[in-house]
Amino acid sequence: MQTLGVVVRLFPAILSGEKRSTIRFREIRMVPGFMRYVVDGDPTRTAVVFVTRCTDMPLSRAAAFVGREDDWPRDVMMAGMREHYPDIGWDDPVQVVEHLSPQESSRIAGYPVG
Repeated sequence: MQTLGVVVRLFPAILSGEKRSTIRFREIRMVPGFMRYVVDGDPTRTAVVFVTRCTDMPLSRAAAFVGREDDWPRDVMMAGMREHYPDIGWDDPVQVVEHLSPQESSRIAGYPVG
């Protein structure tokens, strides 16, 4: 199963279903299907989600693409992305990975148990 690390502060939003996408820069490419988030530094904390779509685009388009343009103006987006990717630029290509909540994902046939 594909796996992505996530910082601990974002994990509650994944579990609640509030966070339904992630933006990745120069990382392993994700594809639609099941994916396991693993909290960085604590591999016992995981959440399985079903990836519905993966889209490549410039970082500058990502917030609007996932409907968060008002929440993530350019300065906020850049600060957040540079926390994880210090060398990222506004026009750099990223992969936007969209997924269902863990609760929705658990109802899909083939959901991994354990």
